Amino acid sequence: MSYRTTRYYGPDDDYKRLLEWAHREYTAIAQSFLELDVIRMTEIFVAPTKPRDGDVRFADGTNWNPGGGRGFYGFYGGAWNKLG
Repeated sequence: MSYRTTRYYGPDDDYKRLLEWAHREYTAIAQSFLELDVIRMTEIFVAPTKPRDGDVRFADGTNWNPGGGRGFYGFYGGAWNKLG
């Protein structure tokens, strides 16, 4: 993502100025998600301790092999399932 936070410079009790700054920050964060063109996942070597439905991980396939060797796995139905 290309978002970089900006610092608020102003008095703490100037709520209008603070609100305008927060609005700009939230808009920049939202825009950075629209510009997302690459997702890079780090290869992991140990099974996650508390997986939840919807988690996606890149297993090394040796130290952590959820069943189908090296690759991308999604967690759903109580198990890791190879994607693709």
